[in-house]
Amino acid sequence: MLTDLPNLLTLTRIATIPFLVVSIALQNNAASAVGCVIYIIACVTDYFDGMLARRWKQNSEIGRMMDPIADKLLVGALLMALAGYGRLVEGSVFAAIIILIREILISGLREYMASQDQTLPSSRLAKWKTGIQMIAIGFLMAGSANGAWQVTSFGSALQLGALMLWLSVIPTVLSGWRYLTTGVTYMLGVTNRERLSR
Repeated sequence: MLTDLPNLLTLTRIATIPFLVVSIALQNNAASAVGCVIYIIACVTDYFDGMLARRWKQNSEIGRMMDPIADKLLVGALLMALAGYGRLVEGSVFAAIIILIREILISGLREYMASQDQTLPSSRLAKWKTGIQMIAIGFLMAGSANGAWQVTSFGSALQLGALMLWLSVIPTVLSGWRYLTTGVTYMLGVTNRERLSR
């Protein structure tokens, strides 16, 4: 049911998106700090909605559909906002483009597979992808508008976030390739069966 706690947590993650985008748009350290707190809450809901659904046996089709959609909305909206306000430094805007292309492509593939009563179960590599992306976005949100906040001697929050975003491209591409080959293999099988039935 939509009102089950795991599904409500997923909806909460979606509801935080406008506040997070505004915190980026305001471009000051106070807004960045508030945005980081809200973002941490959103990330926590991502962990608990799945964990509680399994523990309380509240797995549902609507939950399985909404959880990845919430993740993609959160990541996509924040990457676009960060790019729009110049916070994707070190060329990480290109990493963001790769991530968004992969998400749109795999979402379309999932929709096709669902129309064929087939599924593309989430892989462990895809979960790592999401985790690294979320940590990267957290650093990017924590950085001030001019990237001045120094986290370590290695660089600012924006620079660390950019590095992690590039790092997340590896599981993003590898997991996307796995889903794509699975989908294409299925489609080729369908085509061959149709030819044989003629």
